[in-house]
Amino acid sequence: MSALTYISRDIVLLLASVDKPLVWLSGEIKTPPFSAAARCEAGVLLRQLQAGVKLGMPHSRPMSSIGVRCHELRIVDDNKTWRVVYRLDPDAVIIADVFQKTTRQTPARVIAACTRRLKRYDQVTRED
Repeated sequence: MSALTYISRDIVLLLASVDKPLVWLSGEIKTPPFSAAARCEAGVLLRQLQAGVKLGMPHSRPMSSIGVRCHELRIVDDNKTWRVVYRLDPDAVIIADVFQKTTRQTPARVIAACTRRLKRYDQVTRED
């Protein structure tokens, strides 16, 4: 093997150790109900967030109604639209909810649940 092979393997291991972990507070992304293509798209977008990539429209938009650093991933499926509500913390990507979007506005119950989950997460992590 060439030296380049060893160097690239070392770089991959180094990058993997720097990525932010995903912390799931609620929801999951699996097939079904997601199509395989939508599940893969969600995986790619989450992986980019872990690597520190700042996503913008049309993939992600801020959700200041939930809190600071909160956003939603926008994933268009075959006949459904999915949302992944997340918060970018300095040390992790926190997933607050995954839901199917059926109306133009995010339901108030989703906003309230995400706010509650993130507040509880902050309380628990501060205690540690």
